[in-house]
Amino acid sequence: MTEPHLFGAACGVYVRIVRLTLAEKGVEYRLIELEGLDDLLSGRVSEHHPFGRIPSFDHDGFRLYETSAITRYIDEAFAGPALQPSSPRGRARMHQIISLLDNYVYETLVWDIFVERIRAAFEGRQPDELRISAALPLAETCLDQLVDLMADGPFLAGERLTLADLHAAPMMIYAHMATEGALLMRQRPALQAWLRRISRRSSIGDTRTPLELLAWHAATAAPAPARPLA
Repeated sequence: MTEPHLFGAACGVYVRIVRLTLAEKGVEYRLIELEGLDDLLSGRVSEHHPFGRIPSFDHDGFRLYETSAITRYIDEAFAGPALQPSSPRGRARMHQIISLLDNYVYETLVWDIFVERIRAAFEGRQPDELRISAALPLAETCLDQLVDLMADGPFLAGERLTLADLHAAPMMIYAHMATEGALLMRQRPALQAWLRRISRRSSIGDTRTPLELLAWHAATAAPAPARPLA
């Protein structure tokens, strides 16, 4: 069986979801970087995804796109710990959380808050403060729903790690990098504890995104020593 190929950008939320799943299953794979206007214009992205998006996945000639389809395939096709609940209700709850993340959380916490507060600085532009402010009420609703669905479990869909946690982690890590996102997390101790717990996993450390690393280095860089007055 050949090594799976994952096509996409290392900085992408959905690419990282797949990378986390592969890491948790202990699967060796090759990441083939596809990003930016050049790859879109050259048709490299659409060679693997008919709608020109990332990620896409190839395993022994079996090609997949759509992140949830890819991660479920990885969980079921490879050895390693099961990443889906065994009960119908558990799986339903997992899929509900993933759907909430895709349909509401990603746009709000990543694009409206993280991109405007954090990525804008690396792009050399001012954040859109109105967009950030407008996103906060929906962001609060999203996080409240995650807390409610989590109930008392240490993980989002129960007592053990599932695809729901791996789907949420890249979004929450990016959101937490923004001041607004960090505050929203602190106001929800259960979710804050979950983020600390998930962030300690080796799969998270092994898949740090370039933008995450840049922001960390910028935040921890020691200031230059002051020059003595002449």
